[in-house]
Amino acid sequence: MVPQAVNAAQRTAHPQIPAARSSATSSLLLTENQQSIGGPPPLMEKLSAREREMVLKQGRRKVLNRGQTLFNQGAKHDGIYLIESGRIRVFYTSPLGREITLAYWHPGNFVGGPEVFGGGIHQWSGTASSNCSVVQLPGKELRALATEIPNLAIGLIEGLTFKGKCYSALAQMLGTRSITQRLAHLLLHLMSLYGVADKDGTVIAAAFTHADLAHMVGATRQWVTISLKRMQEKRIVLTKRSQIVVCRPDILEEMRGQAAD
Repeated sequence: MVPQAVNAAQRTAHPQIPAARSSATSSLLLTENQQSIGGPPPLMEKLSAREREMVLKQGRRKVLNRGQTLFNQGAKHDGIYLIESGRIRVFYTSPLGREITLAYWHPGNFVGGPEVFGGGIHQWSGTASSNCSVVQLPGKELRALATEIPNLAIGLIEGLTFKGKCYSALAQMLGTRSITQRLAHLLLHLMSLYGVADKDGTVIAAAFTHADLAHMVGATRQWVTISLKRMQEKRIVLTKRSQIVVCRPDILEEMRGQAAD
């Protein structure tokens, strides 16, 4: 199915791009310490109502179903996509077909960089990991808006700065932590973001497949499945209706600090 696109100015209601930060609009990425890199600054946070309207008039809204592609690695680059609702997964695919997830981006953030004004090709791909709506801002129009609205230009710089810190943190994790450490770290991070109390522990109340977890920690799906089975045998985690229940976060903390797989 091709994503639907309509001019943002032609709709009766403008897209409700979040203007302020909240835990609900944070990104999901693999990093040693989320607090050390801060939170993703929403692009529209410092814009006035008139400025927000000016930006959105230049945009085209796209609606995607879960699994649909927003942009492809190697495709021509043109502008950015503001996330209105849902969650966008950004990932790199190697020449051999292996994938590594760079981050999941939530409402208030933009994807499609780093060449936000167009030119060149996409260095990675973006897909909808849930039903989404985004507003596309073409590079030419975005450049003109950035020269007219200083706070938009600042927002772009801050957003690109944050993304650079995110991907640097990911590279550090991949280069210095074992796969087992990364999986334990990820489970604890998912628990802190999506945890819901359960009689057996804390349910990670979000839909992530074993393949999703593998792409985030740089492993194969088979390795993640075997590792989770071993953790379940030791009652560290349980699997319930395709959801993971963390029973012993203290053991995961120990595993996160171990030196080898």
